[in-house]
Amino acid sequence: MDSVSIKVPVTVKAKLTEKLRAKMLKEMEEGLSRAELELQQLGIQEKRVMQEAEQGELTPQAIQHINTIRQERQRRVDYVEETRAHQEELQKFAEGAEIVQGTLERQVEAKVGDDMRELMNVEILVEDDKIVAIRS
Repeated sequence: MDSVSIKVPVTVKAKLTEKLRAKMLKEMEEGLSRAELELQQLGIQEKRVMQEAEQGELTPQAIQHINTIRQERQRRVDYVEETRAHQEELQKFAEGAEIVQGTLERQVEAKVGDDMRELMNVEILVEDDKIVAIRS
């Protein structure tokens, strides 16, 4: 066997433009709005469960429910903090900066003697949803 077909990662980067920055900031704002709404709903749920628990016994199920609500609330708080930090970071990037958008896979035929690093280090550069470069 002289060759084998393998899947290798392809890094997708986007060149930062005002259009991309605005799109990313809008998506972040929408995510923050959803998280804030969910935080309010979780607060209401927690108050309701606490009131029910005060009126009767504090059952193990009620304790578990309260803990679950608190964990969910903490996840939303963490998301809000991380997203705000990403917003600040995005504002600092200069136009034209390359931002990693994700990773795809591609199928390649690897042969004896091929440079594995060269097969693995491929990236696609996108600007305003158009591929502008494929680099290795």
